[in-house]
Order: sequence, then C-alpha cells, then structure tokens
Amino acid sequence: MASTFKEMGATDSTTTKTLLHEAIPLTGTISSGTYVQGTTETNIKNYSHGIFQSVYDYPFLSSSANHIYDLTVGFSNDSALSSAAAPNQQSKKINIYTQMAQLLVGYDETGSIRNFDQDGNIIAGGTKINEAIFITFSRLLVKDEIKKESFQLIIDTGSVDGGTGTIPEFTVDTMITCSDHSASTNYKTNSPAGEYGLLYTSSAAAPNGDPPVGLIFYQAGVCVLTASLFSAHGAAASPFGPNLVANHFDTGSIDRMFTGSNISSSCDAFRNRLFNLEFNNTTELNSTVYFCRGNHNEFNYSSNPTYLSGTNGASEIVVKDGDPRAIPVSYITTVGLYSPDNELLAVAKLSEPLKKTPGNELTFRVRLDY
Repeated sequence: MASTFKEMGATDSTTTKTLLHEAIPLTGTISSGTYVQGTTETNIKNYSHGIFQSVYDYPFLSSSANHIYDLTVGFSNDSALSSAAAPNQQSKKINIYTQMAQLLVGYDETGSIRNFDQDGNIIAGGTKINEAIFITFSRLLVKDEIKKESFQLIIDTGSVDGGTGTIPEFTVDTMITCSDHSASTNYKTNSPAGEYGLLYTSSAAAPNGDPPVGLIFYQAGVCVLTASLFSAHGAAASPFGPNLVANHFDTGSIDRMFTGSNISSSCDAFRNRLFNLEFNNTTELNSTVYFCRGNHNEFNYSSNPTYLSGTNGASEIVVKDGDPRAIPVSYITTVGLYSPDNELLAVAKLSEPLKKTPGNELTFRVRLDY
C-alpha cells in the first residue's frame, strides 16, 4: 500500500528527563582588576538607588557584556549594628536583609519574617546570621539550579599586604575556602525558595569542625555569607576597609564596613578580596521520544511525482532495470509528526536516505527536547 501517514499508538512514545551540568569558573580578576580605566572599573555597575551592585564579564556598556551576579550587604533589626550611631544607609541595609529573608527563609508561625539561620535548623533556633553579604547569580549562569556539592568560594579574610594603584594585595595565609561539603546528601528543604546547603570553611588556620559560614540556595541561585566569616578567621580587628578601591585598605573591621560604608563601597571591599568562585549549573532537559515504525508492508512507495512514469498514458513505478514486476522500493529522507488535525508540528531529517522495501522494517527514534 502506498501509505504516507500512520497513526501512532499509546506505546509509541515515552518521556525522559536528563540533567546537564556546566562548569562555571569565576576568577577574582573578573570581579575586580581586569577592566579598569583610571580608578573606574568599567565592568562594575552601580545604581543611583545604591541598593546593590552588578558585576559583568565585560564593560557593562558593551553589547557583548554578560551579567554575572549582583552583590549587596545587609543586617537585621536584631543585629547589634542596627543600634550603632547613625550607620550609613541603615534603612536600606535592613530592608535588603528583610527582603532576602522573606524570599529565602519565609515567615514563622506568628507571621514574622525569620532571620537566616547558621545551621539551617530554623525551628530549633540556634545561631542566626544577622549580618550578611548576598551574592545573587544571574539566571544565565545558574540555569535551572546550582549543582549540589559543586560550589566553592575562595576569599581572603586577612589584612592587606601591599598592592599598588587601586588593587590591594593580601596575605596568602589568610585565604579560606568556603564550599558546600556533603551537600548532595545533606541539604535542607525548609525554605520557600527550594533546597539549600550549608557552606563550611577549609584552610590551615581553620580546622575541620568549624560552624557553617553561609548558605547556598540552589534553585534561587543565591549565596548568603555571614559577616562573622571575617572576624572569626581574621580576629576581631580583621582589617576590612570600607572602600578598597579608594585605597582605604586598612581602615577598619568588618563591623565598620557595615556601619561606616555605603552598600556600593562595601561591595567594592568584598569583591577585592574574592580570589575565586566556581560551581556547576544544572539544566533539566525534558524529552519526548517517538518511535516511528515502518512495517514490511508500509512506506514502500513514494508520493513524489517523479516516482511514477507517464509512459504510454499509464502511471507505472519507475525502477532501475525497467521491469514493472520489480519489487517496489523507496528511500526515506524525512519523518514528520502531525497533530490530529493533520497540522505539521515537527520535522526530522535523516543524515542520509534509508532504503525501504517489503523485505525490511525500520524504526526511527525521534526525540523532542524542551
């Protein structure tokens, strides 16, 4: 039979899900020091509202620039810093903390916004992260989510050891690594924003067993670092200048940065200490696989007009040897998927024509990804 269409049955298709991972390395030179004109970092975008700072992989005015992440700082109303004498941008820093906590931690049974919890055990209480640095990664990098146990951040928590121009240098022995150890099996699910893991440190000066120093929200693509990361590993007087780019390298502690600097300057100070940041993203690829089967008695003829000859006023199958009794043969080059209304939905092209005769059967595996 010269069949062209064939209705597919319920067993002729199946669905699959595949997780694709891509390594995302963000070196410290991308965050600071690569694109500098005079004293201006052209890949760093500050806004008139002064609430956060955006980092790009290229000067942000260029059409080739890609948004990498946003950076901001904040503290809660429960923080001792909120009662400091006239903190710089106090209301904005409290609003930032409150907004991030509302989105990532949610509300308690009284309707109050929870504070970030250091060990993720929200109900049991415990140590709260009342002063935090927030890194919000762009969806371009995160895709569907950050892969668990792939996040690593290396940062310097010590004092400045030289440096020229606008870029400081730090003591190497105070570099620490923050990563989500064992997060693939030990992650938290009590967040309205999805799953998150705890960040721990590893360095010569910080033995194993230290408490968590931050949180990484995998689906939301947000990293929350506690300010105590710097005071705990660099002593209470750990120099953390309010504005490293303005050469104030050794002018105060992390507390002074939160109270004496505006948000943009605090972000500058943090970026200049960021040595390396990397993670693997995850893309969830959903697929439907259709098995298009050509049985031995199907699709052996072609509807192409060149397949028939009008010799002597009759339509005859064109065969190579000119014998009309020869076995019919066709060459399949394209598979089309149609709706019940006979509307073409998808087309699959073969890399080369496949011969089809009554003596063989073919099955084409057509996959649609979305």
